[in-house]
Amino acid sequence: MSLTVAVAQFAPTADKAANLSVIADLLRQASRRGARLVVLPEYSVFTVPAMDERFVESAEPLDGPTVARLAELSRELDLTVVAGVNETGDADRMRNTLVGLQAGELKAVYRKTHLYDAFGYKESDRVIASDLGRPELLEVDGFTVGMQTCYDLRFPEVTRTLVDAGADVVALPAEWVPGPLKEYHWNTLVRARAIENTVYVLAADQCAPTGAGNSAVVDPMGVALAGVGEVQGLGVAVVERERLDQVRTVNPALDLRRYRVVPR
Repeated sequence: MSLTVAVAQFAPTADKAANLSVIADLLRQASRRGARLVVLPEYSVFTVPAMDERFVESAEPLDGPTVARLAELSRELDLTVVAGVNETGDADRMRNTLVGLQAGELKAVYRKTHLYDAFGYKESDRVIASDLGRPELLEVDGFTVGMQTCYDLRFPEVTRTLVDAGADVVALPAEWVPGPLKEYHWNTLVRARAIENTVYVLAADQCAPTGAGNSAVVDPMGVALAGVGEVQGLGVAVVERERLDQVRTVNPALDLRRYRVVPR
């Protein structure tokens, strides 16, 4: 059993229509290359360099035009699409949300748990942190897909919670803000989450100026099967059930562990 997947990397702007046009083009390219699952970046439909009131003003409900357009593309291209969107919250803050779309329908939602209040940034000024809850998963051609967002990558229990719920593929949209050692952290942590959980990780970052790039598809041994450097593009790879099973036989870390994740 195998599944062709893609990570789509680009630099969204404040122009929603232009961003959706780029997304449509990348999804069509991925479809032509045989992809069945495509992961887009965090904040993929609206991004500006500063976390200010424009993020809140850009937000829409999940039954609004942005998700409707993404759902239409998923139906048109027969793709499962995971994308980061700005969801309506309250008067002062929005929600940083991932949507999982299949056949034109919203099948799974994840709202970011760990907000990026680090490295001089303060996401919580404009974003509502999600409550903890059981993950919503996607089923794609026999593979179970979980979702997490950007800064969540620095908290290994997030990925472990997805794996405990049954995920064998993790979709990771991000706007990994550039800075000293940030690319090093990104590349190291993406591989660590794949290795320690024996899962595939599909890490889709924004590229410059708002993201560090380096999107990748990483296998359960930490091997990069596909990657995108510093510019807009696609990384396309095949994930295989046989590889997943073989790695979990050689490295049965999930069976041997003696701790579990308990929410605080």
